[in-house]
Amino acid sequence: MNYLAHAFLSFRDPEILVGNIISDFVKGKKKFDYPNNILKGIQLHRAIDQFTDQHDVTRMAKEIFRPYYRLYSGAFTDIVYDHYLANDLTKFNETQLLDFSQWVYITLDDYQQYFPEHFSRMYPYMKQQNWLYNYRLRSGMEKSFGGLVRRAAYLTESEMAFRLFEENYERLNRYYQSFFPELYRFAFNQMKEIQSSG
Repeated sequence: MNYLAHAFLSFRDPEILVGNIISDFVKGKKKFDYPNNILKGIQLHRAIDQFTDQHDVTRMAKEIFRPYYRLYSGAFTDIVYDHYLANDLTKFNETQLLDFSQWVYITLDDYQQYFPEHFSRMYPYMKQQNWLYNYRLRSGMEKSFGGLVRRAAYLTESEMAFRLFEENYERLNRYYQSFFPELYRFAFNQMKEIQSSG
């Protein structure tokens, strides 16, 4: 999953949110350098990613992008899931998404001393350009795909990814609708387990 989903699946717990958001930038044993509740957020993030990557619906979604983007098909799929979450009226209306996005940034601002270096450099752009809200928009998706390509070592273009997204819009939405309720239940149960583990 991508940033909006990881933020949403932190269940409004500030330190879980921080760990969930920075997890991809925390390598190996570095996770043990963090306070316990941030470490739990890192662990939750990794459990969410594993569940997502191994799910049959995600495998089907990846197949849309795989012929052109191979190992990066999962990264495009993660961004796509954020788009449908941002437009899921059972989770947010437009105002609620704006409010939630601002809560995330305000919360993260208070924990910047824990940001890994690479995330620390990226975060001002995330906040200034309001990535979390802009996943809602097709223009935001186009920019997100472009950003993925700029950060990737072996990609040169995102135009085909955006065309595939547009051409398979309803199909991908069905995948999201099938998958996300299962992910939500899994993450909620993981959150309870992590919090009860001390």
